[in-house]
Amino acid sequence: MASRPNPVLLFARVQADDPDGALQAGLMDYVVRAGDDRLLPDHPDLPDRLCQMQLQLQRAWAARERFRARAVRLARREAERDARRTPAPAPDAKPALPAAAAAILARAKARAAGKEQ
Repeated sequence: MASRPNPVLLFARVQADDPDGALQAGLMDYVVRAGDDRLLPDHPDLPDRLCQMQLQLQRAWAARERFRARAVRLARREAERDARRTPAPAPDAKPALPAAAAAILARAKARAAGKEQ
C-alpha cells in the first residue's frame, strides 16, 4: 500500500501556487482524514483547499481533453469536406465511345471525307 501524501507539504505547495510541486508530492492521492483540519492550527481550511485544488485540476484536465477531442473532430471534418470538394482524378486513358456513338462518328467522318474530294 502506498504511503499517504503529507497534507502539510501539499498545503504549502498549494499556498505557494506550485501545482506541479503539489502533484509531484501526491496531491491527487490525497484523501481527507479526520484531524486534517487540525494539522495547521492557523489553517483549518487545509482539507478544503486541497480538495478544491484537486477539483480544479480535474476540471482543467477534462477541459484539455475536450479541447483535444474537438480539434481532432474538426480536423476530420475538414479533411472530409476537402475530400468532397476535390474532383476525382482524371483517368489516364480516354473513355471509349459507346458502339452507337462510334458508328455515327465514323459515318460523319466518311461523309466529310467524301465531300472534300
